[in-house]
Amino acid sequence: MIRYMVKRVLLIVPVILCVTFLIFFLQYLAPGDPAALQLGTDASEEEKYEWRETYNLNDPLLIQYGKFLKGVVTEGDFGKSYRTGQSVTSEIFSRWPTTFVLAILTQVVAATIGILAGTYAALNRNTWKDGFVRFLAMIGAAMPSFWFALLLILWFAVERHWFPVSGWYGPSYWVLPAVSTGVLGAAGYMRNVRAAVLDNVKQDFVRTARAKGQKESKVVLHHIMGNALVPIITCAGLQFAMALGGTMIIEQIFAIPGLGRYMVEAINNRDFPQLRAAIILTAVSVSVINLLIDLLYAAVDPRIKATFKASAVRKRKITAADLEKGGEQA
Repeated sequence: MIRYMVKRVLLIVPVILCVTFLIFFLQYLAPGDPAALQLGTDASEEEKYEWRETYNLNDPLLIQYGKFLKGVVTEGDFGKSYRTGQSVTSEIFSRWPTTFVLAILTQVVAATIGILAGTYAALNRNTWKDGFVRFLAMIGAAMPSFWFALLLILWFAVERHWFPVSGWYGPSYWVLPAVSTGVLGAAGYMRNVRAAVLDNVKQDFVRTARAKGQKESKVVLHHIMGNALVPIITCAGLQFAMALGGTMIIEQIFAIPGLGRYMVEAINNRDFPQLRAAIILTAVSVSVINLLIDLLYAAVDPRIKATFKASAVRKRKITAADLEKGGEQA
């Protein structure tokens, strides 16, 4: 298990390196001159050249990439913003917690609705209740999140004044952004949970538990849901990773000072240091989430944990057998 964890952690390094190189390559191909955008069209060529020299933009692409990696690895420095001149590192780490909290709230709403609806639909399969839940899930999967967010703002903020329209200053400001994304995200949970529950409902151990006279609630919670946790955890990991990287539209609509809105502003301003730092932080977060999901597999499924133990025992036996064989040959 420890060896597996070390391998997964080491695999994060080439992933991040590939992400950083792709960012540099794509920004090199991006149209527009950052110097002209920041200094204005009236700036002379000498002023633009000096500005590019300040940010190492006159160097070849590989030289820029090497200097960037050196600053990140040795000093944790992602550079300075073209627009503000401030350290990008302090800016992104001040905004990242907001996006992280929004992603957690979104997943709480989505998982609560999706797991309950998916379980209910599976236990009432091939009935009008199952069809109605699946119909709602289809609507949720097809509805654009920004349109649903605007509807919530009109209904609950503008007309009824129950919640604030925009901002991120307290729990009342969290409700509409979390609901607007979480309700639609519940559709993915519902479909995965329904399929996982249906796979376990037909198993022999479920029929045996019911034949023994166990309560239906215990059969559902312990036998059915307990064995359906692995696909549910997989869905949760994917949804959470998508929430971290896909909050740009919601943060723009609700004026939330998070990482998604930060990336949109960086794209509009051609502020490549801001964009690089935001994408790299998102990539690292997603990689860590995937690692935690793999560890949760072993925690909730004894079969996966037994696989790791059996592999370790088999390697020890092979090593001992090789030593004995070597001794006999000597």
